[in-house]
Amino acid sequence: MLVVGFGSGPLQANCYLLAEAAGGPCVVVDPGPEVAAPLTAALAEHRLVPAALVATHGHPDHVASAASLSAEHGVPLHLHPGDAELHDGDSVPLEAGIFAGLAIDVRHLPGHTPGSVVLGLGTAEGGRLALTGDTLFAGSVGRGADPAAVRTLLESLPDDTVVLPGHGPATTIGRERAGNPFLAGTGA
Repeated sequence: MLVVGFGSGPLQANCYLLAEAAGGPCVVVDPGPEVAAPLTAALAEHRLVPAALVATHGHPDHVASAASLSAEHGVPLHLHPGDAELHDGDSVPLEAGIFAGLAIDVRHLPGHTPGSVVLGLGTAEGGRLALTGDTLFAGSVGRGADPAAVRTLLESLPDDTVVLPGHGPATTIGRERAGNPFLAGTGA
């Protein structure tokens, strides 16, 4: 699996490109502000074509470029209906399914926003990814995130699951289960 990530906009929200391999379709996750240049470069470098846009939630730092990218590439933005009013452009309801050949699970974890989700997928190599948006970060949780819901997420995924958060560096479920201070009182 190919995973490309980069920060965008003043809040450096992470935008990710997910694909089975270079030279094919990809999913663009959380296309925030100012992604045009780094996205165009990554698409060209890896010979990728967007097949879907997916958002972990509807805050502008995660969807600001969605309308223009949707128009440019002719693909919809998939967004949980709970956040539809946060996004000015068109979107379709986000449900689990196959996107660019990748099976993506969708876990609704409201708290940061009414429509916050965590995206889960396995890799052909046997690994597991969780794109957590602003629900879970390395060493922290997002504003408004429900620690009990995050604990449920931690309990349901293997320790070696790689967490790709909406801001900051990647981590693993095991690392967060063992040392995230914001989850200390939850029994995680």
